Amino acid sequence: MNIMLVSFTERTREIGIGRAIDSRDFDGMFQFLTEAVRVCLIGGLRGVVGGIGGGLTTSANAGWRLISPVASIVIASACASLAGMLFGYFPAQEAARLDPIEARARA
Repeated sequence: MNIMLVSFTERTREIGIGRAIDSRDFDGMFQFLTEAVRVCLIGGLRGVVGGIGGGLTTSANAGWRLISPVASIVIASACASLAGMLFGYFPAQEAARLDPIEARARA
C-alpha cells in the first residue's frame, strides 16, 4: 500500500491532466488497481522462484527429495493478486476522486 501511495503522490500531476481531459473515475481506478496487482504478482513470482530455488539447493545439499505442489504455487499467486487488489484499492480510490485543480496545487 505504501508503494502505491508513493506512486499516487508522484503522479498527481499526470492524474490531474487525465481528469482535466475528461477521463472517467473508472479509468484512474483501473490504472492503479492493475498496477498494484502487477507489482504484487511480480513479487509473488519472485517469491515462488526463490522458494523453489532455495528448496532445490537445500534438498541437493541434504540429499532430500523436493516436492513442489502446483496447488501451492497457484494459491501463492492468488494471495499476491488479492493483496494487490486490497492494498491498491485506497490509492485507486484517491486517484478516481482527484480534482484536476487540486492535482495542480499538489504537484
